[in-house]
Amino acid sequence: MQQKTFDRSKHLYKNEAFAELVKDAVRFFNGTPVHPLTPPESFLGTGVYALYYTGKNPLYKKYAELNRLSYSYPIYVGKAVPKGWRQSRVSDNNLNQSRELMGRLREHSRSISVATDLALEDFMCRFVIFEEDGSDMISTIEAALIKLNTPLWNTVVDGFGNHDPGSGRYEQAKSDWDVIHEGRAWAHKCNGTTTEKTVITANILHHLQKVGAAT
Repeated sequence: MQQKTFDRSKHLYKNEAFAELVKDAVRFFNGTPVHPLTPPESFLGTGVYALYYTGKNPLYKKYAELNRLSYSYPIYVGKAVPKGWRQSRVSDNNLNQSRELMGRLREHSRSISVATDLALEDFMCRFVIFEEDGSDMISTIEAALIKLNTPLWNTVVDGFGNHDPGSGRYEQAKSDWDVIHEGRAWAHKCNGTTTEKTVITANILHHLQKVGAAT
């Protein structure tokens, strides 16, 4: 078979309908009810969620001010997918019966509760549940929300969503989040070289200068 000349345009996929679908999902997300972290009732499902800060920690004063009247500036955005997602071993029944979304919110509440300088009552959350074919949108909508909002704990301070790496893997460094918010017992076992707290704080303050600047 004769080799054809490379033409990039023949590999480029564009679809305005897809872009509009993402925008519609983001609009729906921003209009969902806001609940305490964690929500007062357990529920089934997988999807995308955001956390909002309204407390008195001086470091996050900007978020508290911006979210005083409406929850528009998340400090963290995440997703919850069912087990087996990466290996495509997920059935519709597993999606609909999964408790991964509620589980992630509970996990985050535990991380915040043990932090020495954070209070769980200072956090609110909102989320969207995706079922059946809509579950394929989970990663896309998470990425869109992060790109749109540049949440601090996604883009500047890494490690909030981390899990205990387990025995034999504590040679890695403590995450930036665990450096500035001490409390998770397993993080103290990480003995790698960490970023200085002063550097992390400076990066946070620089980022927050841009948050809400257009409002």
